Parts: sequence; structure tokens; C-alpha cells
Amino acid sequence: MALTVGFDLDMTLLDTRPGIRATYDALAAETGTWIDSELAVSRLGPPLVHELANWFPAERLDEIADRYREMYREYALPATRVLPGALESIAAVRAHGGRVAVITGKYERNARLHLEHFGLEVDVLVGDLWAETKGDALREHGAGIYVGDHLGDVRGARAAGAVAVAVATGPYTAEELRAAGADAVLDDLTAFPDWLADAL
Repeated sequence: MALTVGFDLDMTLLDTRPGIRATYDALAAETGTWIDSELAVSRLGPPLVHELANWFPAERLDEIADRYREMYREYALPATRVLPGALESIAAVRAHGGRVAVITGKYERNARLHLEHFGLEVDVLVGDLWAETKGDALREHGAGIYVGDHLGDVRGARAAGAVAVAVATGPYTAEELRAAGADAVLDDLTAFPDWLADAL
């Protein structure tokens, strides 16, 4: 079976924290609702509405989420950066004849804008998934390895029966990721090409 490697997006391939912080700040200014953007970006991973529920009433969540996603394109894209090793990790999968899938909790249209902005060419993109629901997409696309920074990413890999590779570039330490059941824990993606070569 052909090699397919799945990657999370936020804090795995891209450092989206500055852009997300800027978007939350702009949303707060527009709505007159205080949002602790620093706190919000410290816990990236779950779906957007989970975070918005800390700041807005339930009956406004859909409306506010839609507005956030519109503002995201203006505020988040310019401030986002590619994390070290991301480009090399995608190239390493390709060098082994593999396919690259990005399975993310981010709104899929905005995730695609990020990939296009940085010229990250992937074979599969699936957005709006979180934790175990990522496992469904990983199975559907035949991903035997999933790389992410969050405990939810480890759970998604486990749900799919995929090898869970965790990078300590997000909110969790290497020890926490290992304790959650990650098969391999790397400091960041710069170590992934060598790990993949050894694993194969």
C-alpha cells in the first residue's frame, strides 16, 4: 500500500498564533467583547466554536464564527509563519514516493488559503475535524502515520490505527505527548525526515 502521511496544520506545519491572536483582537474590537487572545492562542487545537464559547453567548456562536473566518483572511494570513522543518518534512514524504494529507481542525477554506500562501502542495486536505474524528479522515485516505502537536492529534492517530508522531511545538511538552500514547515524540519537524527514513 502506498505511503500516506497525515499532518496537522496549526503548530505542526505552521505557527498560526500571531495571526490568530491578531484576528481575535480585531474581532474583540469590532464586537466590543473582551477576548483574551493570548490565552486563546495558548490552547489551539479544538474547534473554533469551543474557544468562542468562552467569550460569546451560545446563540451568537454561529454568527461570530462566520465573522471570525471572514476576518481571518485579512489578519491571520500575513502574520503566519512556516515552522522549522515543515517544508523538508513534506519533501521527505515525497522523496519516499508518498502522499501528503493535511487533516486539521481549521475551517477548510482558510486552511487551503494557508497552504496556497506558502506553496505547500498536499494531495489531500480535510478541515473541521478534531481528535477522534480526524481518525475517520485518516482511515479514508489510507494514512498510516499522523503527525501533530496536540493530545487530540494523538487520539486521532490512535482512532485510525495510525502511527502517532507528536511534535512538541504546540501547547504540550514531550513528556505529556509521550504519556498520551504517542509512538514517537520529536522536538520539532526538523527531526522528522530522519525519523521517517528510519521508520521505513
